[in-house]
Amino acid sequence: MTTTEQSGTAEVDKTTEAKMPEAVITDEMVESMRARAGVDLRIDHSVNNEEATRIAIAKFTGGIGDINPLWTDGDQASASDYGAPVAPPSFVIGCFSGIQFGWPGLGAFHNATQAHFYKPVYRGDTITATCRYDGFTGPRPSKFAGKMVTDHFINSYRNQNDELVARIDWQVVNFERASAKSRSTKAAGDAGKPELVLPHPWSEEQILEVEQQILNEKPRGVVPRYWEDVEVGDQIQTLTKGPIGLTDEVAFIAGGGTPIPRLKAHAAALVDYQAHPAWSFRDPVMGSSEPIYAVHYNKAAANAMGVAFQYDVGFQRQCWQTQLLTHWSGDNGWIRECTSEYRGFVYLSDVVTLGGEVTGKSVTEDGEHVVELTTYARNQRGADVMPGTAIIALPAREQPSPVTRRARTD
Repeated sequence: MTTTEQSGTAEVDKTTEAKMPEAVITDEMVESMRARAGVDLRIDHSVNNEEATRIAIAKFTGGIGDINPLWTDGDQASASDYGAPVAPPSFVIGCFSGIQFGWPGLGAFHNATQAHFYKPVYRGDTITATCRYDGFTGPRPSKFAGKMVTDHFINSYRNQNDELVARIDWQVVNFERASAKSRSTKAAGDAGKPELVLPHPWSEEQILEVEQQILNEKPRGVVPRYWEDVEVGDQIQTLTKGPIGLTDEVAFIAGGGTPIPRLKAHAAALVDYQAHPAWSFRDPVMGSSEPIYAVHYNKAAANAMGVAFQYDVGFQRQCWQTQLLTHWSGDNGWIRECTSEYRGFVYLSDVVTLGGEVTGKSVTEDGEHVVELTTYARNQRGADVMPGTAIIALPAREQPSPVTRRARTD
């Protein structure tokens, strides 16, 4: 389908459907990727930040919607067990998150993350990220696409003292884009399935209720949450995001949510796209070359990926889970690890409510008091779009806090 626009005396035809490179998984492609397993990847083009300056931390926390003053108020942080201004644990994601790698012509979705946090990132720290391709599983048949494979990556983050501050294991599903679009179109017309209305038709009253809920959700802050006071079965407080809009996605990018590759404009972008055609597509309305990453804010790009509407970023959702946990644990708690699966899409206009439950308590071999949690992220349709787990170290009475154990002493 095309539209015709009048431009002076000349008519310009523009297709209304964006087209992205399309391929199928072949034996040659599989063997080529198998040979790359275990390789440390070049990630220069996808590193978005490397220094935890005051402004960088403020932009990152603003970009994920985190209002905890621990990250932006230097005096509060200095008075805490950290002893100095500090960044949220998820700040490393704003330095480097992921990379577009291999499988040319296939669509891709980030589908799971396992994050491990070892040391604080202090203001002024320099973070060096590395990424290792750990191979893939598959190919296997899929209900969504003809065949798919799952890539496995390991990100490591070290500070200027060569201390490992965090490690993130993450997985990406790669699929045959043409088949996915075909099946998506057929599924939309299946009898008996409720129609997905996008953008979501919120009433003004509903939106005001959501906004009031968001304003009522405060971080625990300086009040310690002691391990002894937590019981298995306790529900943790909620954290709400939405209705998610275009500016929320722009703020995540501007705050350091790292596109893969890093966003550029004009000639700087075009040179990259000429060298890597699979990184971009032609916008059917503007005529511009746009990055594949635009699926998160460009409807034509999302449709070309086989998705009905623009949708959030996997690592953005991961930052929300981390924020939920720091809100609950307070300034003296420490997230040892958190894991999540990205199930379904979070579309622009959706509202997502995160929460969780305490499922276990224990003391580690080195004497740290920890709790285990399961977490959820439910949209307004009742679907859990990010089930997860976490292990959090909490302060215990008459014991050094987990933050004190990890605080820098120099």
